[in-house]
Amino acid sequence: MAENPLRPPNQLYYGDNLEVLRRHLDDASVDLVYLDPPFNSNASYNVLFAERDGTQAASQIKAFEDTWKWDESAARACVEMIEAGGKVSEAMQAFRAFLGDSDMMAYLAMMAPRLVELQRVLKPTGSLYLHCDPTASHYLKMLLDSVFGAGNFLNEVIWYYRGAGTPRMERARRHDVIFWYAKQESAHYFNPDPIRRPYADATVERFSHDIGNIRDGKDFGPQQLNPLGKHPDDVITHIQPIAPSAKARLGYPTQKPEELLEDIIGSSSREHDVVLDPFCGCGTTIAAAQKLGRQWIGIDVTNLAITLIRSRLTDAFAGTVEYEVIGEPVSLPDAEALAASDPYQFQWWALGLVGARPVEQKKGADKGIDGRIYFHEGPGQTKQIIFSVKAGKLHAPYVRDLRGVLDREQAEISVLISLEDPTGPMKTEAASAGFYTSPWGKHARLQIVTIEDLLAGRGIDRPPIQASVTFKRAPKAKAQGAEPQPLDFMPDSDEPF
Repeated sequence: MAENPLRPPNQLYYGDNLEVLRRHLDDASVDLVYLDPPFNSNASYNVLFAERDGTQAASQIKAFEDTWKWDESAARACVEMIEAGGKVSEAMQAFRAFLGDSDMMAYLAMMAPRLVELQRVLKPTGSLYLHCDPTASHYLKMLLDSVFGAGNFLNEVIWYYRGAGTPRMERARRHDVIFWYAKQESAHYFNPDPIRRPYADATVERFSHDIGNIRDGKDFGPQQLNPLGKHPDDVITHIQPIAPSAKARLGYPTQKPEELLEDIIGSSSREHDVVLDPFCGCGTTIAAAQKLGRQWIGIDVTNLAITLIRSRLTDAFAGTVEYEVIGEPVSLPDAEALAASDPYQFQWWALGLVGARPVEQKKGADKGIDGRIYFHEGPGQTKQIIFSVKAGKLHAPYVRDLRGVLDREQAEISVLISLEDPTGPMKTEAASAGFYTSPWGKHARLQIVTIEDLLAGRGIDRPPIQASVTFKRAPKAKAQGAEPQPLDFMPDSDEPF
């Protein structure tokens, strides 16, 4: 793919990451890859949203299912990797001989071509961090060896964390695994200085006296502590998962702490380097890369994630980040195609156009509501706008039904978003709902807007959302200098202990 000189340095892609990698990313164009893919955990993960007061809502919607089944698609992916030849082919044949046509084999068939593409897009000086858990880590390690070459394996980083509750297992799991590979082991970039940490008190005390270093009868002279700090270990213990009540918690499942990504990005990339996350979820990698002055590329297969990332970047960086969203509908035919292929993704995308939060999709549970926006008129005066999204044929009863929902929910404004233009009687029915008067003026209580209107920049008539509680707000990014702050005492890469 030829580089577009007019394209902003940061890109956010909506779509299947395999297709995006193959169609849009050049060979050797990325400095660092971090991926936190599904773990084959056989679980469903939900997104939680903010309630009227900004706290986490009880309602939720499913973000993704981490469940893999051997089917025709998995079989095709497996055969494609086997027929490609080389070490990956040998690995996939061995896996299939051992695992058979199993769920785990389906998971590995999904991961294999993506790892091949990620190796392709890395620069010779680049490296890749794959975040996983013990569910499939042993298979992923062998798969990574086949893709990158066993000699390019750099380390297995263990993220150790505390946890609450009584474990259901004999031993509670308190760690994740992060595999670290280089494109070329002899060329990869790594700088420990940005992530050095203070010495232990016992080490500081020991080095307060002159310590010699005699090895094999040779005196290497007095030993000193590195003034910048201790060389990082391959066990990370000082970073903890985000607490459920923490301000940083955005309600997205599997959200990782920003500090963990700052550790990886700060040490394995330079300022202005390109950082890629092909499973970017709620955008933690993107936020960390932006804070550290890197360029970034994020890819996710759900419009829900794309909308959440947009909200996060706005909250954290006050709307100053320049980026392009690629793959979302930009025309009416695009929108119609998305609605035909995946109605839920269409619905989430349409709601994202107006900044609305989706409502949990359970049969009979939405009560005619697909999305909400909460807004403030003043202290303790939180109001709501409700949304209904229609992708098919527009019928007059939809408008009457929405008016009934508007009254039942005691909402201030209701909006029907449709692909089709409303008829004259529908407009008349909507107008009969009257107006809602806010401190900012009068607003129609029942509005009908088309996707074409929204794509053309014609939004809904509503009060300004000065402090939205639609999504759980991301904290503002703290300024961070390029250089770490020196500490009084800290260790060296060649320290003897």
